[in-house]
Amino acid sequence: MTVVGPIGLSVRDQALEADVQAGLAAVEEGLLEATKSDVPFITDAAQHLVRAGGKRFRPLLAMLAAQFGDPYSPGVVPSAVVVELTHLATLYHDDVMDEADVRRGVASANARWGNSVAVLTGDFLFARASHILADLGPEAVRIQAEAFERLVTGQILETAGPRDGRDPVDHYLDVIAGKTGSLIAVAGRFGAMMSGADESTVNILTQYGERLGTAFQLADDVLDIASDSHESGKTPGTDLREGIPTLPVLRLRALAESSAGTPEDRALCELLAGDLTDDARHAEALAGLRAHPALEQARRDTVRYAEDARATLAPLPECMAKSALEGLCDTVVHRAG
Repeated sequence: MTVVGPIGLSVRDQALEADVQAGLAAVEEGLLEATKSDVPFITDAAQHLVRAGGKRFRPLLAMLAAQFGDPYSPGVVPSAVVVELTHLATLYHDDVMDEADVRRGVASANARWGNSVAVLTGDFLFARASHILADLGPEAVRIQAEAFERLVTGQILETAGPRDGRDPVDHYLDVIAGKTGSLIAVAGRFGAMMSGADESTVNILTQYGERLGTAFQLADDVLDIASDSHESGKTPGTDLREGIPTLPVLRLRALAESSAGTPEDRALCELLAGDLTDDARHAEALAGLRAHPALEQARRDTVRYAEDARATLAPLPECMAKSALEGLCDTVVHRAG
């Protein structure tokens, strides 16, 4: 059993391990090449998060999906680079919106160079991703454009909040399906499509990616509350401080508003609704959520989506790549504790 990639996927087949490791190494080279500029300052800013590392979850999924066709097909690695570049670009923009100070264990780009440089660097990465994408054909361009539209729509919906009468949890799940699930779905789709897998397999791996992507984000929500900065690579409770209602908070609110809600539930909701830029109040809110059953409910939601992703794989033939994809579901659940 060998662990592949920073996310810690266990692979039990040497040939598959070699293919995936070689693919991820090629993606890493592609990311460094794509983030080079004739202007040294732009190179430094664009490679800031590339060199900080990361889970490379999307390229890993693309490499595994490619096993259902020809994993050495020339479009597989570039398509994985496109997806990861797009993801990295969104991180630059997210950190500006969230006023985050830390990303992947290092100072965020906005903390180091300011908001304007961070936003423009994200735009630079989008441009480089589009340049690579153009060589992969019009269908790939269309798929990426649709996913990017969903990603931005998810971000806008998060900012706008649920419309009157809409269940906030349902709204939030729609948000993360767009913000996170859409791009992870593209990773599975590109890996399969670029390898020449049949249409049914491409569709299965696209659906798998979307469901696993939702589970992946829910696991991040749990980590934002439950972990320290060493585990998550960013400041704990960042979303909490910025007033972004992630799933544990939404589960708490739903309980507090129900007949089963207690005065303690409502008091914690009031604390969360207040000014959490104050370090003492933020620490109190974080401790309260860590001890609350809402966090465990969010963990159960994570498991449910991961199991839905696993069930999607059922029609695929039994092979080591399928086993590895099932293992990714376990890995995501493990991240959420």
